[in-house]
Amino acid sequence: MAILVRLSLLTLSCAFLNALELLPSDKKYEGIQGEKMVLDCKFTLAIEDTGTLDIEWFLVAPDAQQADQMIIAFNGKPYPQDGPLKGRVDFVSSTPEDGDASIIISNLKESDTGTYQCKVKKMPGSQNKKVMLNVYIRPAKTRCFIDGKQEIGKDLNLKCNAVEGSSPLTYTWQKISGQEKLPTTATVDVTVGVLHIKNASQEYSGTYRCTSKNRVGSDECLVILKVVPPSNTAGIIAGAIIGTLLFLIVLGVLIFFCCRKQKEKKYEKEIQHEIREDVAPPKSRTSTARSYIGSNIGSNHSSLGSLSPSNMDGYSKGRYNHVPSEEMEKPPSQAPNYVPPKTVSLRSSCVDLDSQYHGLTVV
Repeated sequence: MAILVRLSLLTLSCAFLNALELLPSDKKYEGIQGEKMVLDCKFTLAIEDTGTLDIEWFLVAPDAQQADQMIIAFNGKPYPQDGPLKGRVDFVSSTPEDGDASIIISNLKESDTGTYQCKVKKMPGSQNKKVMLNVYIRPAKTRCFIDGKQEIGKDLNLKCNAVEGSSPLTYTWQKISGQEKLPTTATVDVTVGVLHIKNASQEYSGTYRCTSKNRVGSDECLVILKVVPPSNTAGIIAGAIIGTLLFLIVLGVLIFFCCRKQKEKKYEKEIQHEIREDVAPPKSRTSTARSYIGSNIGSNHSSLGSLSPSNMDGYSKGRYNHVPSEEMEKPPSQAPNYVPPKTVSLRSSCVDLDSQYHGLTVV
């Protein structure tokens, strides 16, 4: 009899403990960065569950040695918690006590990926369940470019890369102009987005499209391939060398003429300077010649009076020829400030003497 009583009490206790029930869900939670995601947690209560309803959501720590982090709670009203989801998480229902403890996470981030646990307690019942959330980033900012020379017979690569996007990413290439088929010599590496083209020909020219894709989205880019005949590299190099030489020659000629012009200007300045030093002032030269004539006329005035017109030519010629050059170069004592010229013209002085001589009146 005692055994039957014990079994009845144990059965009644189990019924109380299992009265609160969480509804199962096989849904996979995969979100996209920047969007919203709802994590389900619905429950049913029994008449026996008379205690206070307590709902808690946790972000399960990836390491067992770390504590789980509470992100939101409900005990008569919602209680958001501090943490990585602060301001981005809330209950879906305004009355979670009616059986819906689901939460909504807005503005998803890739770092929100993890395991979340929902705990519902209403004494004597208590249940919990875990859900896994994965947040992915759509491919974006996909760029296409060509690696290699776009010449006939050359090998080149068409490359494609998505700057943003969650792994794994796959790439596909298509030709969308002309013959809309990839070259027969082309091979595609779908994991890195490279289209290898060997022995390129002009038929391969056209517009190509690359599509980057992952499980939540796709993106694409375009690139134009123009295969041309090989360029004359030797001619280009020769032309560059000839052009450089011509430039150097022209530059040398300009430098030569500039230097020559400067030398000519310098020479002209030196000549003008020498002329200013050699040529004496006209007044000084005339006064010197006249002073010499006056002194000679004064000393020979008596002799001139005895001369007759018949022998004057001989006298004047003899006296003229005996004019000393050294005496002409010496400055007179009456002009102490006179600077003697370096060169004196004897012919001009003689002409002045002759004019003064013939101007005299013979007594």
